Parts: sequence; structure tokens; C-alpha cells
Amino acid sequence: MEDAAVEEAEVSGAGEFAPALVAAHPLGHSVAVAVGPELRVFDLNGGCAVSLSDDSGGCSHSDAIRAISFSADGALFASAGDDKLVKIWKTDSWRCIQTITSEKRVSAVAISKDGLYVTFADKFGVIWLVTVGGHGEGQVSSDNKPVSIYGHYCSIITSMKFSPDGRFIATADRDFKIRVTSFPKDPVKGAPQIQSFCLGHTEFVSSIAFTSLSGGSSFLLSGGGDSTVRLWDYINGCLLDTYEVKDKVGEQSDETEDSNLAIADLCVTNDDSLVAVAIQSLNGIMLLACDLIAKKLSFLKVITMEKSYIPTSLAYSSSADLLWTVMGASNMPNQAASQLLTRVRIILRFQKELSASADHDPAILEDSEVPHGEKLLLALQGSLDASKQEEVLAAVLAALRVSMHKMLVKKNYSEERREQRKRGRNDKKIKK
Repeated sequence: MEDAAVEEAEVSGAGEFAPALVAAHPLGHSVAVAVGPELRVFDLNGGCAVSLSDDSGGCSHSDAIRAISFSADGALFASAGDDKLVKIWKTDSWRCIQTITSEKRVSAVAISKDGLYVTFADKFGVIWLVTVGGHGEGQVSSDNKPVSIYGHYCSIITSMKFSPDGRFIATADRDFKIRVTSFPKDPVKGAPQIQSFCLGHTEFVSSIAFTSLSGGSSFLLSGGGDSTVRLWDYINGCLLDTYEVKDKVGEQSDETEDSNLAIADLCVTNDDSLVAVAIQSLNGIMLLACDLIAKKLSFLKVITMEKSYIPTSLAYSSSADLLWTVMGASNMPNQAASQLLTRVRIILRFQKELSASADHDPAILEDSEVPHGEKLLLALQGSLDASKQEEVLAAVLAALRVSMHKMLVKKNYSEERREQRKRGRNDKKIKK
């Protein structure tokens, strides 16, 4: 019965669902949205859409982008996905300066704190590293090919982040694990030293984020398919607190099954005291208070949006105190390239005193109130005939309600089906 359900999902295309992503420049200079193979960037300083250019001699993205990330200082941006390409962009000009070809499809990407290295993970759970611009002390080959530094033993990496001090890299996978690894001064030689494993999730881990006390210790947050957000002492691999979202979400959502309450994304806002959480079937955002001194997570409130809006990705811009959210998807059945529509909603005012006064309540900006108004929305959301917008968004909404588990839960196949999949593989090693 399970095999039949999995095969039906593959035929319908639900297993290849690709959520829209959003990333905000750490200094508030720009915001980027990725949906399908399209990377859309808006310059918030200049008030205009960005025209991307490519100096790397590589191809443009031709399949779904699965991961995007700014560097800590915002100077670099990386995008990667199902076309096995990792593209590195300079954000002052939005020129692609390097295009790296992976042997497998890419599921996660991150940039080291010093901006010298880009790491990416493929669908077989191997973490690769490339030196940006050929700089650094590592023994990099002349063509700067990626170097394998460690792996998760054939488990898909779902999220990858560097610690605030740059000393560690955390990687989460669909087999419930979070690994924290020391990031050495010469990572090209490998990063074999495991600092800890953060074990406790009972379903796939979908998102991780670091948070820290001002000038003090840092901690790790994670969310997953078990409908929990967890706080970790990642140095020692100790679980500090767990918050289960299903009780509060049940009051807001028609969906009651735990499998429909997977954490889609989370990000830390303001001074690391608030955590914004996107949940698969919730039309809005859940806010959790994060007390790092008491090492506790607690419910603060749910910011409810329209019924047709379920965010797929979150990004916080501290300079403008804005939480960027996006809803969208690609790789759905019968979806044309012209239908890669996204919906962007922006939430204003995330303050530490959020719960103290109604004056500090966050506000969902109307389209006319967003920075740069219609120009920004047109650039990031895409254009589509008004008569088809409702139909496309309805299809996206239906996919969002059911697709995350089909995308990330580990599948069990019969021996016959396994042999069929082997014969049909399209991720064979690239010829040199």
C-alpha cells in the first residue's frame, strides 16, 4: 500500500515539488526570490529590479533552485538546485563570478563567515567546498573544482548553516539528524572533526538557524516534520527545550494531522529573542519567544494572513525591521514556465517588547504599503494574466498542504520498484 502511494506521488509530480525561496541582504540592500529556475532580485537602495549578468562562462539555471544564501556581510550570494549548478554572485553588481557543476542535484548551500568558501550539499548527502575566486590558503586545483569535505552517508541534506563565529558548520538531514562539524582554517583538506550530533527529532529536519546572546554563547534552533521547534546547546549536542506547534496551529488551521504540520522554515528576528516559524498548513506565521538565558521557547502569537496564503520561506531584514515571506512552488503537474507566480507578503515591526503592548504588534503590509510598491511586487512576484492568477495560486496552495512530507519523508520501495528506479536514474557521474 505504501509503495503504491509513493508511486502515485511520483507520477503526479508531487514528489518533485520545489517551494519558492526568499533571502534578504543582511544590510537591507536587496531581496531575492527564487522560484523554479528563476532568480528575481530587487535593489532596495536603487528602487529597481536587478538585471543579472554572468561573467563565469557557465549556464543559467535551467531547473528548480533549491537553495539560496547571502554571505554574512552581504557581499556574496549563492544559488543552487536541481540543474546541478552552484552559482556565486557578487551583490554590488549582481554578476555571477563562478559557476560550479555538481555531480548530483544540490539541496543546500552556505557561505563561510569570512566569505572565502562556499559549501554545498548534494542529494547523496555529500558536502562539497569551493574556494571563492581561487583565493585562500587551501591547495585548490587550477580549475577550482569542488572538494568533498564530509558526508551524511546517503541522507539528503535539508539545511546547512555556519555558526555566528564561523567556527562550525551545522548540517541537517531528512533522517532526523543534525551534525555540527568544526570548520578548520584549511577546509580543503577536509573537515573530519565532529563536534556533536543533535539528536531528538522524530521526523526529517527541514530548517536550522543559529541564535546567540549579545557577545555571548550561541545556540541552534531546528524545526522539522515532527511539528516541533527545538533549541540546542550545539557544542555539547544537548537538547535544551522543545516546543510543539500542533496545539496552537490546530486552533488556526483546518488540518489536524501531524503530517500536515511540518515546519517549512524558521528564522531568527530582531535581537535573537524572537523566532518566526512557517508551518505547512498554517495561513500565517507563528512567533515564538526565545529566552536564551532561561533556555526556553514559548508561544507568543500567530500572525494570521488570508486563507489562500501559506508561506514557503522566510527572511528577516534587521536594518528595516521587516520579515519577508513568500508563497510559491514549481515542478507541479501541468505547470507552464509562464505560471511561476509567487506571492510576497511583508510583516513590519518585530520588537523585543512585542508582547508588552498592542502598539508593538507586527503589521502585515498591504501591497500599496510595501517598499517601492508595485515595482517591487512586479519584480519579485512575476507577471501573469489576472484571469489566471487565482487558478495558479489555488494550485500552489493545494500543493503546499500536502507536498512537504512527500518531498522529504524517507520512502520505502519494493525490490522491483528499486530496480526500476536504478535503470531510470538521471544523476550519473559527469564525464571528465
